[in-house]
Amino acid sequence: MSAIIRGLCRVRSAPALRDVTMTQRANLSNHPAKEPLGPAETVVGLVMFSLAILGPSGWILANLESYKKKD
Repeated sequence: MSAIIRGLCRVRSAPALRDVTMTQRANLSNHPAKEPLGPAETVVGLVMFSLAILGPSGWILANLESYKKKD
């Protein structure tokens, strides 16, 4: 029985072992942006990232007393 299981594992892993030579490349660019960002777009982006990171933790801290209650 174990020989059958080993054979199945070998067959299933064989394609993964054959694709070792395939290389993955990241999509990197060494050119400047086609349209530079303005100050307003930069501020909006920074505000959105700040809200996404700090918003949930601020909500939890603001409502901490209601979370402590056992109803």
